[in-house]
Parts: sequence; C-alpha cells; structure tokens
Amino acid sequence: MRQHIVFGWLALTGAEIGAFAPAFSVSRQTSRRQQVFQPRLHAASADSTATTGSFIDTELRGAAMKLHTRQQAPKEGEAEAKPREPYTPTRDDYLAFLVDSKHVYEAMEEIVNSREELAPFRNTGLERTGPLEADILFMVEEYGLKRPIVGEPSESYARKLRSIETTPEFMCHFYNFYFAHTAGGRMIGKQMSALLLEKRTLEFYK
Repeated sequence: MRQHIVFGWLALTGAEIGAFAPAFSVSRQTSRRQQVFQPRLHAASADSTATTGSFIDTELRGAAMKLHTRQQAPKEGEAEAKPREPYTPTRDDYLAFLVDSKHVYEAMEEIVNSREELAPFRNTGLERTGPLEADILFMVEEYGLKRPIVGEPSESYARKLRSIETTPEFMCHFYNFYFAHTAGGRMIGKQMSALLLEKRTLEFYK
C-alpha cells in the first residue's frame, strides 16, 4: 500500500506578519494517510503586549522559535533533532495531500460564507478550493493517477471547524491555516514542484 506524507506547518512571526518555517516529516503508516491539519495555536493574555514590542514579536516568536531544532534555527532552536530515514514522496502522496487540503479549505469557505460577521473575508482572492480542484484534475489526467478519498485526519479537522460556535475561536484556525499556506506552505509547494512536477507551479500556489 502506498505511503503518505505528513505536511506540518509551524508558525514563526517576525515584525508585523513575519515568516513561516515549514516542518516536513514522513509517516510510514500504510493503513491511512496521516496528514496533520490541526494548527498549533498559542493563547495570549490581555496584557501580553509589551511597550518594547507586540506579543507576536516577543512572546509568540520566542515560543515558536524554541520548537525549532538547532539545525533549523541555530541561535534560538531548542527542540531535539530526531533522526529520520530518508524518504522521497511520490505523486500519489502529493495528490492525497491536495485532496485533503481541498476538503479543509471547503469547510473554511463554507463557514465564512454562512456567517455574516465573516463577510469581510469573502471573495478576497485567498479562496483555494477552485485552484485545488484544478490541480487535482491536472495530476489525475497528466500522470494517470487515481483520485484518492479524503483521509480521516482532514475529515476530522473539517468536522472540528464546523463545530466551533464562536467566531474568535474559528478565526484562530482560519489565520493559522491560511498563513501557513501563504508562507511555509508555498515553500513546500516549490520543493514538491521540483521533485515531482517538472517544476510546474500548481494553481494552489498562485
């Protein structure tokens, strides 16, 4: 049975918006794909903004940097680097990732379109379901792949999103997920493009 990729994103913010450092790991599980879509969220207290800098620029950045290894962040990384057996993802792996991503983005967009208080986030150009569907069809037709079903991790996360009742809580997920894609996610996409797609840039990353 085919092996699957785990794409994880770890938020790292710099000045106002900052940057993202991608974490790319591989699962040898063969029973189901193991994509991890649950963003890592950090809670902030009301008085967390210091006069010397914002919460994002101080506490949040510091906490995020400590989760990096010394190899990823030589000056601030503290996490232990765990050796991994080298593995090259396949087109099937990547297609499964795109299918799972589309399922989660569909949930995000449905929620935004169903809540009037989220109207400012509609039709922003960030919508990804259309581009993802185009990319999925391209890979199926171009490389003769079979479209996989949505994996349980993304099914579960989409259900979680739809169960969130408060807008502020949902926006934490919305921000983390979209920010991950527009920064670190695009770096992963570039790597996969060179490795699997003859450097073709998918619509997902445009």
